[in-house]
Amino acid sequence: MYIGKATSLQKRIKSYLKPKTARPIELLIETIDEVQWKVVDSVIEALILEANYIKKLKPKYNIKEKDDKSWNFLVITKEDFPKLKAVRENNLNVKDYKYIFGPYAGIKVSQILKILHNLFYVSRCEANQKKPCFDYQLKRCLGVCTNEIDSKAYNKKVIKPLVSFLKGNKKTVINILEKEMKKHSKEKDFEEALRIRNQIFSLKKIVDFSLLDKSFIEDQSKQTKRIEAYDISNLGDEVMVGGMVALENNSFVDYKKFKIKKVKAQSDTDCLKEVIERRFNHSEWQFPDLLLIDGGRSQINAVKKALKYDIPILGIAKGKKRDKDELIYSVMGDWIEKNKGVLLKLRDEVHRFSINYQRETKRKKFLNWKKILKMI
Repeated sequence: MYIGKATSLQKRIKSYLKPKTARPIELLIETIDEVQWKVVDSVIEALILEANYIKKLKPKYNIKEKDDKSWNFLVITKEDFPKLKAVRENNLNVKDYKYIFGPYAGIKVSQILKILHNLFYVSRCEANQKKPCFDYQLKRCLGVCTNEIDSKAYNKKVIKPLVSFLKGNKKTVINILEKEMKKHSKEKDFEEALRIRNQIFSLKKIVDFSLLDKSFIEDQSKQTKRIEAYDISNLGDEVMVGGMVALENNSFVDYKKFKIKKVKAQSDTDCLKEVIERRFNHSEWQFPDLLLIDGGRSQINAVKKALKYDIPILGIAKGKKRDKDELIYSVMGDWIEKNKGVLLKLRDEVHRFSINYQRETKRKKFLNWKKILKMI
């Protein structure tokens, strides 16, 4: 038996049928009786499912393939406010931890920890700290550091759903959270109900490009199904608006307008933060796989501060002389470079759309003033 994961099952099997090396799976080809597969929603769920099957079935050729390496495990510590950590097999002492999950193959440990921390609000701070932790400021800590949550509530809200998720029970986690959300809503605890709603949304739409590597991905272009581009257009602080255009299957779809409401002085970064926050309050809108921002690092940083989800962000900076199209990204580099032409067209389209909306808003404002003057 051999257990593996792939984004393109067809291409993966074809690669096995035309072996170029002597990997264990290729030695098994002639003796295969049956192939079974299960589809999951995200990379992280594929990693979890693979690990759970390997742990349960102990397939000979998976273990053999890793004989010269040390497996990765995820562990939950024995504390009042347990923490989530990654440990190598050769450093793993079973008695030291409350829960142990794994082994995981081909895992980017720092990235999977980041995603799980964000999904489940796992504490990285300590109780009774002098200052709130950075996660608390980003609303990704439930208040361990500020004594706003006790150990019992923390284990119920954070550790219990995390453990269930790592056992492969995402649907169960979501069902429980939905009941909790309704309960808090009935009790008029709307802030907690909103937090849980956002958590449910994140779990249903897990975006984890950062976990993809060359051994996993077969056709990265198929991973990017929806790209949302954003642009801010203003006439000083008199008229400030934002626009969004989405790209799906090489077609422009879902044009959205945002009239800036909170920002008073001219600031593209503050306007961008407002637009992103308002956009992701719409859980009924289709979730994007990539965000494209018309701007450089300051605009990207503004989006990161406003964004509660782990979505790849691409910036296109024009430079000081406005004569460049510099791509700024941290993941999906090869795919982005290959598709630069399409991305520039999308940037230009959202720019055109935003300017037209700004001019339309200015014209309406002018006409309203004319009406007022006539009345006077």
